[in-house]
Amino acid sequence: MIEVLDVDITTLEVDAIANAANTQLRHGGGVAGAISRAGGPSIQEESDRKGPIALGDAVETGGGDLPARWVIHAATMEMDLVTSADVIRRATAATLWKAEELGARSLALVAFGTGVGGFPVDEAAAIEIDEVRRHLLSGSRLERVVFAVHGDAAREAFERALRA
Repeated sequence: MIEVLDVDITTLEVDAIANAANTQLRHGGGVAGAISRAGGPSIQEESDRKGPIALGDAVETGGGDLPARWVIHAATMEMDLVTSADVIRRATAATLWKAEELGARSLALVAFGTGVGGFPVDEAAAIEIDEVRRHLLSGSRLERVVFAVHGDAAREAFERALRA
């Protein structure tokens, strides 16, 4: 099942949530900052041990104080805050495969690259929905994928992509 919700990802009761991270895994602002603040210092501490990672790759940390067991940090940009369609596609795929590796049955994703990265939300939605569908059709064990977005424009973009 794929859902689109206008919700704070840090409140979702799912096995894993995705973080739109930078390659250095420094969680200062945007979704990364919100996840780090809500989950507590253990998320940044564990990220410091696992980073840096390559652009488009993903690593997991524990969820700290979050309802989710894991946070999957997908590198969607360097410290220059620039991203691309190719990076968003690779980061989405890496997040999905990391969720499989962890044995997650439920996963929440965000609109990769659309915040501080400035990537168009309609394009991000199409890319991410396409990757999720491709992954689920490959025999995935994921039972629930939630796109946790903010605002009517993002929600509508992801709902359109899901209907397409």
